Amino acid sequence: MNIHEHQAKEVLKKFGAPVSRGVVIFSLSEIEDKIKKLKSEKFVLKAQIHAGGRGKAGGVKLINNTKELEEEAKKMFGKVLVTHQTGPEGKEVKRLYVEEASDIYKEFYLSCLVDRESSKIAFISSTEGGMDIEKVASETPEKIITTKIDLDTNIKDSDVDKIISIFNFDKTQAIEAKKLIQSLYKILLEKDANLIEINPLIIAKDKKLVCLDAKMNFDDNAMFRRPDILELRDLNEENPAEIEASKHDLAYIKLNGSIGCMVNGAGLAMATMDIIKLYGKEPANFLDVGGGASKEKVAAAFKLILSDENVKGILINIFGGIMRCDVLAQGVVDAAKETNLNVPLVVRLAGTNFKEGKDILDQSGLKILSATDLNDAAKKIVEAIK
Repeated sequence: MNIHEHQAKEVLKKFGAPVSRGVVIFSLSEIEDKIKKLKSEKFVLKAQIHAGGRGKAGGVKLINNTKELEEEAKKMFGKVLVTHQTGPEGKEVKRLYVEEASDIYKEFYLSCLVDRESSKIAFISSTEGGMDIEKVASETPEKIITTKIDLDTNIKDSDVDKIISIFNFDKTQAIEAKKLIQSLYKILLEKDANLIEINPLIIAKDKKLVCLDAKMNFDDNAMFRRPDILELRDLNEENPAEIEASKHDLAYIKLNGSIGCMVNGAGLAMATMDIIKLYGKEPANFLDVGGGASKEKVAAAFKLILSDENVKGILINIFGGIMRCDVLAQGVVDAAKETNLNVPLVVRLAGTNFKEGKDILDQSGLKILSATDLNDAAKKIVEAIK
């Protein structure tokens, strides 16, 4: 689950991290009253969307006075920003963040995240703040250091020293940096964050550290125990289909292809998407219905796939372990009849009650292509949509 920059900065502030003063604006009528809280003649106006690259898309403006602020805010509200992270459809700006402008002396990059490969917490530090870290990693990897630490109650001073070694801070800044890193570590542990990114972390003209921008995302599966973080969820920033999927406890991610997929199990879903690509087409989604899906859940998943207008065909690949193939088959038949299915459908069933499931599909009166294995299924759906 992602949150906005202004929300991430509020979380940072609660944990003692240094951030600029700022106010969030939901309508133009709020500007005059809210900016009275700021003690600056110059401001930075930032569009609040769940995507990076806002500055290049015109979503970050340096503002010299209140009149200019009102003019630029009016232009930015409702604007659709297209960045490298939004996709071609972009995201509409529905809230703005106004903060005091900072005099920047130096910029750095700092982040921490859960490193699943090593089962450790990884801190990434770079002297190239304000830039895309992926670009820095590919072009000048020597300007990045990664420090992986074992999960513990507190972070060790020796680890902190490694994390900040690339920055060449003075003694005062090193003390501030230590407090900041401890704050990030606590947020990661106490709020179930997956990623906290400060880009840029700056030294201001007064030589103090400031988190000038902040990005956070959190573990969806832990939100039941983090109601304060769940309250920060902005449904306007999420794909409507993915919101609908979450209501039915479906793992769904929309992609840009033409073949809709329904699979049980994340690994099997990945293999299914890979083999679709092998035969020259692109998957329209990742969709894992889980191991014990009901008929109703399967029907909801089927309708979800069909809600994507890019879908030209559907491949269902089920291995019945906990999940029974006959239950899935009945859910598919019910949903197909209810939605007046008009795209090719290929089904591959294996495992528990697959014969009963196949009988249900064969007797449904629907045009359903049966496949013997995954390879056969991929071939048939690709041929069918051609």
